[in-house]
Amino acid sequence: MLTVIDHPLVQHKLTLLRRVETTTGEFRRLAREISLLLGYEVLRDLPLEPLTITTPLEEMQAVQVHGKKLCFISILRAGEGILDGMLDLVPAARVGHVGLYRDPATHEPVEYYFKVPDALAERLCVVLDPMLATGHSAIAAVTRLKQAGAKSLKFVCLIATPEGVREFEAAHADVPIFAAGLDRQLDDHAYIRPGLGDAGDRLFGTR
Repeated sequence: MLTVIDHPLVQHKLTLLRRVETTTGEFRRLAREISLLLGYEVLRDLPLEPLTITTPLEEMQAVQVHGKKLCFISILRAGEGILDGMLDLVPAARVGHVGLYRDPATHEPVEYYFKVPDALAERLCVVLDPMLATGHSAIAAVTRLKQAGAKSLKFVCLIATPEGVREFEAAHADVPIFAAGLDRQLDDHAYIRPGLGDAGDRLFGTR
């Protein structure tokens, strides 16, 4: 269920993103650029329908994306860092938010906000979070979305871990994962190694 997008530009930009000397502004820009590139792969199987249009020269048969507008679901707060790149690619997409924070003692997710578009059952829902570490937040978000009616989902992150992928697949075997990189492991504090640090802190300049 895991697809690592190994396009050279994705991998090059991911290297720059990881570097400790990368500034907040550069980190934000790179995350946005990588997410746009990931979006091309994540959305390559969108269904199309035919329609007739008129060019400046003649009428022709063309195609457009079929069905209700897709939905990007950002897991707050770090998901905002890759939402913008996805919206650059699909500006008309609907946007939802799931607010989760990780309990520092248990590492379990705690929900504090949930706001999503209507008719989730008729939309492709692309869930966004830069890091798939323990997998707990991603699992909780997708579970909540399914409870709200979502039937077609994909999960997109910058970096995943083997542990997080295993946990996520065990909980949601029907939801494919797309990542720019698969890192070595989690450490004793549930941080990704080698990782890129705390994505939220690096995106927003906090600690």
